[in-house]
Amino acid sequence: MIIRPIQHQDMDALRAIARESGPGFTSLVDDPEFLRRKIALSIDSFARSPRAPEDEHYLFVLMDENSGRVMGTTAIEARAGQERPLFHFRHSPSAPGMADQPDRLTRCNHYTGCSEICSLYLRPDDRRPQAGKLLSKVRFLFMAQHPQRFADTVIAEMRGVSDEHGQSPFWNWLRAKAGNLDFATVTRLAGTGDTRLLDTLLPGGSLCTASMSEQARRVIGQVHERTRPALKMLTDEGFRYTGYVDLFDAGPTVEAPLTGIASVQGSEACRVQVVDDNVPAITRNRADHHNQALLLANSGVSDFRATITHEATWLPNHRLLSVPRSLAGKLKLETGSVARCLALAPTADQIQPRRHSPLPEARYAH
Repeated sequence: MIIRPIQHQDMDALRAIARESGPGFTSLVDDPEFLRRKIALSIDSFARSPRAPEDEHYLFVLMDENSGRVMGTTAIEARAGQERPLFHFRHSPSAPGMADQPDRLTRCNHYTGCSEICSLYLRPDDRRPQAGKLLSKVRFLFMAQHPQRFADTVIAEMRGVSDEHGQSPFWNWLRAKAGNLDFATVTRLAGTGDTRLLDTLLPGGSLCTASMSEQARRVIGQVHERTRPALKMLTDEGFRYTGYVDLFDAGPTVEAPLTGIASVQGSEACRVQVVDDNVPAITRNRADHHNQALLLANSGVSDFRATITHEATWLPNHRLLSVPRSLAGKLKLETGSVARCLALAPTADQIQPRRHSPLPEARYAH
């Protein structure tokens, strides 16, 4: 599995992903012109050399290097709200014993200017060990390599609760106050950036949750069942929910300081030593990461490549990464190149025989 920037020839795969992900996945909408613009913006963003985050949007694909099949996507928006306001509801729960001050939802654009991680989707036929982890964590290595491209605060809008038919309990309550548009329509309008009608229809003041249906009230700040693995990965990285939810499905937005993200803190910049395949690395000691899973990324931008591998060895005492020649070619690395690596904790199936996994690899996240 190799991560690389999206290319024009990935259009058919991206549209298939947009169709598979369904209503509520607003960062990828099944609209050919919208997707072409997204690919073009991403290619242009990777080609820029900004000193500060602007309107760049970095869209990556996960590729099976043997078949060439696009397995999934993941993305970073450098500065959310740059082209259009990024609206949320601020959920303000009532204090205990304050019956005269009920829970309220207030529309706001609190997160304008933050960097946003988004568009994480792993196709159903491509679930395999480490794939979801690679899609999630690779963004943090790219950000650690190029911090000037991103804001100090990073957010993720998590997909809220909806059923297999694309029905959102929260929107089913709110739609009566917002022109009675169905959930698929409003998420499509939001995803393509056509928000003029929504800005007119959505309530501008506070909403009292006491007037909601029990089903709508119960899903405020909750995530889609298939998004739970992705939320778990982000909370492990240090992301926290502070009360801001999506306008349409009430899914939570989580946030973290860029420098406080665990994978940013834990990753190491290092020099590369390319060795012939099957040749051992230089003399090791107990501190060396040999046969451990490493998330490994080059330091490129338009030629960025990353993967999870057991083939490379991180030699911390030498601040050197020993990489077999075949893997180095896939990652566009040479002896003397700068790379970034992150040692990954063993998975459960590496610690003991795998019997049953209650949660599958993340199919889609946010």
